[in-house]
Amino acid sequence: MATVPNRWWALPVVLVAVFMTTLDFFIANVAVPSMRAGLPADGSEAQLVIAGYGLAYAAGLVVAGRLGDLHGPRRVFSAGLALFTLASAACGAAPGAWALILARVLQGVAAALLAPQVLTLLGDLYRGADRARAFGWYGTAVGLAGVSGQVIGGLLIAADPWGLGWRACFLVNVPLGLVALAVTPRLVPSPPPVSRPAGAGLDVAGAGMVAAGLVAVVLPLAQGREQGWPAWTWLCLAASAPLLAAFARRQRRLAAAGRQPLLDLDVFGEKGFGRGLVAVALLFGGSAGLSFVLALYLQEGLGLSPAAAGAVCTALNAGFLAGSARTAALARRLGTGVPLAGAATLLLGLLLLTRVVAGAGDAVAYEVAGTLLVVGAGMGLLMSPLISATLARVRPERSGAAAGVLGTVQETGGVLGGTLTGTVLLGSLESGWGDAARAGLAVPAACALGVLVVAALALRRAPGCRQAQDTEQMITPWEPIG
Repeated sequence: MATVPNRWWALPVVLVAVFMTTLDFFIANVAVPSMRAGLPADGSEAQLVIAGYGLAYAAGLVVAGRLGDLHGPRRVFSAGLALFTLASAACGAAPGAWALILARVLQGVAAALLAPQVLTLLGDLYRGADRARAFGWYGTAVGLAGVSGQVIGGLLIAADPWGLGWRACFLVNVPLGLVALAVTPRLVPSPPPVSRPAGAGLDVAGAGMVAAGLVAVVLPLAQGREQGWPAWTWLCLAASAPLLAAFARRQRRLAAAGRQPLLDLDVFGEKGFGRGLVAVALLFGGSAGLSFVLALYLQEGLGLSPAAAGAVCTALNAGFLAGSARTAALARRLGTGVPLAGAATLLLGLLLLTRVVAGAGDAVAYEVAGTLLVVGAGMGLLMSPLISATLARVRPERSGAAAGVLGTVQETGGVLGGTLTGTVLLGSLESGWGDAARAGLAVPAACALGVLVVAALALRRAPGCRQAQDTEQMITPWEPIG
């Protein structure tokens, strides 16, 4: 696979899928005000539009990774791409709130089918420095999609093509998906078949356990505040821990019996992988929370139009691109210290933003844009090196399991971060938009502080951060492709 001549042509195809599926997690935030008025939808239904996608995405990733092992990553990738394109069309045509929620759940299922196949294909297609660079491009695509949601969504709603309004935020995926689906057979090589041991089927019971456990965590958080925290929300949260523990026990029993588990738990023993997962969960939780705060505060708090809100958020994109462009140079000087610098910059930007949103007047929007430059730079410095370093040391035979786990942690962190931020922000609105935005931003700031602590601990345990092996983990997509 590493010698396939067109392997670099496959990269933009799979990254288009990564960009679309990540963008759709964030772009829905900017569409919430227009969507609530147009459908109409109450606050609980609007949160389910956001959380339903992320929940289905997170709950299906481990199963999707196993399906890729059983049926081949390119085949499952194509199926996921087709379903995502169809579900996006259903979102754009949804006649009511619950039809949109259902279509968003289908979108999440499709995104789950895609995500681990992308990581598996990148691991199969590239080796050594090329592999680290491909994962760097993956991190850049994910990060750029995350910070572009507000901008792209605002521009689409403002342009209002063919009178579609917020629906254009979902329908834009359809032509992109169709083109990517058409070129996949020609540009994305299919990895050679892997011999499977006897009994290497899909663990349906385990799939049910992990999906139920994740639903039991996220659903009550998404619905609890709107419904006054009824008894069922607490029962779900209480049931989540034993469900996930039972899933882990089942996977250990299957492995001990010589059968293929749904998830190889030994992947958590890979060097630096567990620590990287914690940082990834915090990063994506904070990013989702920030996106939720900006979507509501800029439009409903400051009264900006979707286009004006998107223009403010272009500063986030500019900062991200500037930070990403500096990672290669910083990696040569700081080695594994780059994530620490990125986390510190991100935290500084969020603290500055927390002070700015307490102000009043038209100048606040410009001040927000200024602080978003710093926030975006921190994300740019952090995203690619963190994902690359988390995956780069995983052994090839465990790359599929690692891909499923990373994607699950990434999306679960995003759902939890966005849900918790929304609960805090909406629960503080009685004090005014300034105080509510400050309260909401406390969640992303806490996440950034957590990433900073994890990065500092990792650096203390790897004092030889300038060694060639460590520096190779920090290879970024901005370096020339060899």
